[in-house]
Amino acid sequence: MSDLEEMSSEGLNVTLTLRLLMHGKEVGSIIGKKGETVKSMREESGARINISEGSCPERIVTITGPTEGIFKAFSLIAHKFEEDVTAAMTNSPVTSKPPVTLRLVFPGSQCGSLIGKGGSKIKEIRETTGAQVQVAGDMLPDSTERAVTISGTPQAITQCVRHICAVMLESPPKGATIPYRPKSLGAGAHAMMAPQHPAQAFSIPGRYAFAHQDLTKLHQLALQHVPLPSLGQSHPTFPGMDLSAPTSSQELAIPNDFIGCIIGRQGSKINEIRQISGAHVKIASATDGSAMRQVTITGSPASISVAQYLINAR
Repeated sequence: MSDLEEMSSEGLNVTLTLRLLMHGKEVGSIIGKKGETVKSMREESGARINISEGSCPERIVTITGPTEGIFKAFSLIAHKFEEDVTAAMTNSPVTSKPPVTLRLVFPGSQCGSLIGKGGSKIKEIRETTGAQVQVAGDMLPDSTERAVTISGTPQAITQCVRHICAVMLESPPKGATIPYRPKSLGAGAHAMMAPQHPAQAFSIPGRYAFAHQDLTKLHQLALQHVPLPSLGQSHPTFPGMDLSAPTSSQELAIPNDFIGCIIGRQGSKINEIRQISGAHVKIASATDGSAMRQVTITGSPASISVAQYLINAR
């Protein structure tokens, strides 16, 4: 009998803990008015659902309990997020419904087992559940944990969590795990920063400010191929990001050594930058003897800002 079958059988009461990384808005949705939503989730699932304190843009939601309780809790959370997606779409021009996305915080020492030899395990999970599963390449700051992003229907997400729990039982973490703790936003958070730190923000002085989670959402929308011109003023998620503003151009000089990083394999990165920002990005041909390449970004001020941010981040 496999661990997955064992977990579903009567009598085996394995207690596990899974940790989720959520943004403030998501946490608010889970807590509900006067804490009623989370209270009802706890009662219905039988799992402990704890939310980290603090004024961080990101919070950790810890779910502990018997495996069936964990699956039920994940199902309730995923269905709640699906309701939120549906509600957000009522006043939005986006017609295709984006999937529900949850981010697990997973011990780095167990990620190898989750991916499997040559990616076999993660491929099997994707194929059997229909969910998209991505394991971050880098550890989260000051920890030995990685982010594991799951997206799909609530049913696919719950099935995916079943497989992840089976992996956790088969391959316990090796050595001590240093848990990821989100940092609160400091005074310097409005400067332009590298994107690795999850609690950072990016702003163009006096014009636009994007919390890092908004860039993550932009990234997710790009991956879902949501038409980006529809992210104008009417889109509920990005206040102030008016992509219909008059177009202008910005030129950057990029060292030749970094051009490969920006273009990516078969143009994957440059296409991603174009998709996420909505700007037109053109890289001039190499000039003999010059160590720099000219990059021209054309679009609305907001599009140019996001494209510049992503190019600097690369």
